[in-house]
Amino acid sequence: MHKLKLTYFDIDGGRAEPARLAMHVGRIPFEDDRFTFAQFAEIKKAMPLAQVPVLTIDGLQVTQCNAINRFVGKLAGLYPRDPFQALLCDEILEAVEDVDNRIGPTLGMQGEEFKRARKALVDETFPRYLKFLQARLLARGGDFFIENRLSMADLKVFCLIRWLNSGLLDHVPTTLVETLAPELNRHCQRIAQVPEIAEYYAGRAE
Repeated sequence: MHKLKLTYFDIDGGRAEPARLAMHVGRIPFEDDRFTFAQFAEIKKAMPLAQVPVLTIDGLQVTQCNAINRFVGKLAGLYPRDPFQALLCDEILEAVEDVDNRIGPTLGMQGEEFKRARKALVDETFPRYLKFLQARLLARGGDFFIENRLSMADLKVFCLIRWLNSGLLDHVPTTLVETLAPELNRHCQRIAQVPEIAEYYAGRAE
């Protein structure tokens, strides 16, 4: 068994959250290495590409969140073995990453520039991607994105939808997902009820 350490911000969300959830679902031991935003300037000096998440595997640091997701997904049995199903899973992982990459630049903005950037996300980016994800979900039965079972694709979408619904993104209505893609909300609720995931968040709330 590999010795694993996942390094990321001390938040319940973000780019490391799908990997955290996967390892909890798969009962894979790992060190959940969390730090504050104030500590990041120092932490990133020791990280490949000066960014996180970083998964340290037996002392080797590996970066890029979807590479990490695929690796821990395989360990946890949450990534397809069939090449075609793996492709479909990757499509979802990368689509959500597109959304994260578009939100990221707005996080440091202020004033009118900030409002305009978030409005563009609400008016253009989010509708396009949320409708795409909902269509993919419905085409595969409506319960899960891949192979009619829990996968990394579900965890990645789950984390995005929780974030969009959270109220933590200024100028993004918490009703947005329900308005544009209500099946993604139902999917999010379903994934939240997976016993290991419910247990994980209950523990975080204590």
